[in-house]
Amino acid sequence: MPVNDTLGPDTVIAYIGIGSNLDGPVQQVEDAIEELGHLPLSRCELVSSLYANPPMGSQDQPDYVNAVVELHTRLQPHDLLAELQSIENRHDRKRGDVQWGPRTLDLDILLYGKQELNTADLRIPHPGAHERAFVLYPLLELRDGLSIPGKGEIKELVKQVPKGRMQRVDSHT
Repeated sequence: MPVNDTLGPDTVIAYIGIGSNLDGPVQQVEDAIEELGHLPLSRCELVSSLYANPPMGSQDQPDYVNAVVELHTRLQPHDLLAELQSIENRHDRKRGDVQWGPRTLDLDILLYGKQELNTADLRIPHPGAHERAFVLYPLLELRDGLSIPGKGEIKELVKQVPKGRMQRVDSHT
C-alpha cells in the first residue's frame, strides 16, 4: 500500500529479511543494512535488533544472525529483488542445490505493502514467514500492527511460534 512520504506518492513499505551464518555474520548483516540504505528510490526507515538462532535444515552449520529492515521504496518487486541479489552477490553469496544451507548473506522480501505475488522467481509474502521466529519477532519489534496477507496479524502469529533458542545479539554499531 502506498505511503505518503518524501519518496513520492507511489512509495511502498517493504520488509526485508536479512540472514548470515558465514564469514562474520554480525558484520555481514550490518553491512547489508548499510547497503540497503543506499538502494535507488528507497530509504531504510527502521531496523530490528539482530538475533542469533539455530539454522533451519541441517544442524551441522553455524547459527544464523538475522534482522529485518523496513524499507520505503518506489522499486517494483522484481526490481527490488534484483537489487537484493546484487547485494548478495557482492557478499559472495553462493547459490546451490542445498536448501537452507550455510550462506554469507541471504536477503528476502518478506512483505511488499499488502501485495501478494506468486511468480517463478518471487513469492510475496515470503513462504514460511508466518512460521519462522527469526522473521516474526523482528517484524513485531518494528511494527506491532503488521499483518501477513493471507496468514494474519503478527501479534497473533507469534503466539504460535516460540522463540526457542533465538536470542538478541549485540551489533558492532
